Amino acid sequence: MIWLPLATASQIGTKAQIVAVGVAAIFLGVVLELVRRRRLVERYALLWMLGAVALVVLAIWRGALGELANLIGVISPPNALFLIALGVVFVLLLHFSIATSRLSEETKILAQEVARLDAEAHAAREARGNGAGSGPAKEAPQPALAEREPPTSATTSDQ
Repeated sequence: MIWLPLATASQIGTKAQIVAVGVAAIFLGVVLELVRRRRLVERYALLWMLGAVALVVLAIWRGALGELANLIGVISPPNALFLIALGVVFVLLLHFSIATSRLSEETKILAQEVARLDAEAHAAREARGNGAGSGPAKEAPQPALAEREPPTSATTSDQ
């Protein structure tokens, strides 16, 4: 006796399956386009592409979600999908929290280095201005911090 006849894998509507395949394919296309435009780093793009391919496989193969639910011991296939998605979200949140913490520390170190170099440059200008000579040397005014050229050789590992 079947309690939920609509939940069986063989009775999923063709229209719903076509929509699911289309949405998963569009998602994969968006990820590829973001990589092409260099808006998404390749390291993270691989995770998103694997997720999109998994969605395409689940959308095309009607029984895959049921077998996956049986494999992990969950009675309802949609619940298995939500459980796996929740696990993936938690792993991604942990990873991005670690990356954010590391980048915050690197930013603090870089700001301290800029302040130290600025103080050294200011001390050097003062020493030249007070040095022995015919008078204080005229220097071009230093541009404000916002007007300076950004360093091009310093990059972080997440860029």
